[in-house]
Amino acid sequence: MLGLLIRDGYNLVQDEADADIIVVNTCCFIDSAKEESIGAILEMAEQRREGRCRKLIVAGCMAERYKEEIFSEIPEVDAIVGTGSYDQILEAVSKEKTGCRPSYMTPLSKGISEEPPRILTTGGFFAYLKIAEGCDRHCTYCVIPSLRGPYRSFPEDNLLKEAASLAESGVRELILVAQDTARYGEDLYGEKRLHVLLNKLSQIESLKWIRVLYVYPEEIYPELIEVIKENPKVCHYLDIPIQHSEDAVLRRMGRRTTRENLIRIVNHLREEIPDIVLRTTLITGFPGETEEEHKQLLLFIQNMRFERLGVFTYSREEGTPAARMADQIPEEEKTRRMDELLSAQQQISLEKGKQRIGERMQVFIEGFIPEEGVWVGRTYADAPDVDGLFFAESMQELHSGDFIPAVVTDAGEYDLIGYTCQEEEGNEILE
Repeated sequence: MLGLLIRDGYNLVQDEADADIIVVNTCCFIDSAKEESIGAILEMAEQRREGRCRKLIVAGCMAERYKEEIFSEIPEVDAIVGTGSYDQILEAVSKEKTGCRPSYMTPLSKGISEEPPRILTTGGFFAYLKIAEGCDRHCTYCVIPSLRGPYRSFPEDNLLKEAASLAESGVRELILVAQDTARYGEDLYGEKRLHVLLNKLSQIESLKWIRVLYVYPEEIYPELIEVIKENPKVCHYLDIPIQHSEDAVLRRMGRRTTRENLIRIVNHLREEIPDIVLRTTLITGFPGETEEEHKQLLLFIQNMRFERLGVFTYSREEGTPAARMADQIPEEEKTRRMDELLSAQQQISLEKGKQRIGERMQVFIEGFIPEEGVWVGRTYADAPDVDGLFFAESMQELHSGDFIPAVVTDAGEYDLIGYTCQEEEGNEILE
């Protein structure tokens, strides 16, 4: 939407008080996302009433799902743009008022066409590349299929073109995302082709890292493991959301794996790629989860020792099978269980960080903290916004976007500390 607006001559402003038109892009995946979206709409509605703003547009999946409620409860909203209708943002912005409040709703099953121009909001040196839209899995707790439609891969040529454009604009790290990245290509080409896409993306010379997120563990296949193992540009990092470890809970969730399969997959990945960093996410407090199942999940993460792990309390989403299940768990109990899981993972993360002391790692520099006199960046083991950071002292001037060698001297529960060693003979900053 930003790219289309900029191309059409609109200017972006940093403060909503200076805006003639405000677009709020929403999410309703879980309750906290809905609450944040509603809060943003109400805040911008005040600008629409009392400020400079003359048009307020609400976009995204919450807007689509609750269109009637938004129009009814928030009269300041002038138009709604649904999930699949982002390419109609220009019409929504420019349409003259006629007394009606238009909504733009494209069928969720529409195919993927040529992507519009992009404006990066991630700082310029890393970017996300969405390789597919939608999901076919229908996990019992999830509204994504109804919000985003069925799984549709973006054509390979379009992705390569977009990636090349991002690299030309200065992007050094490309992060592949989809509801399930491992299934890329099944619908278009009749087979999984994520490994092919990774190899082709790696031929873009100025890209240094390619990172893969959101891989369902049961969809991991030999060719994908091989390209992660052998292609030097593909980070030895994999995000494999498992949600739970216990078979009974996994069945109620509608997941297509078992505890035994999860253990097998994780062990196989570590055997093939010994330095791989595995991130996962868990849902605690799912309907009917017993205290014993919680304890077994706790034991599972203590035994599996994931390098990175996040925990969400179960969010009861209307319209999902799980929302109608018996034995819903009180919020305070969900929070207690989450705290126990995170406390266990915190210790694991600290121990794994301490094991890296003395190790030499490449660090992707992202900024400088002048009050502390240290540079801040990330290693291959850390995805932006969800993982840790590397705080490095350096005798030389660095720049955001540099890749530098550094030595780990200390570790916290999530972050690493060290110093750059590019001044040593034979080591240079990678431009």
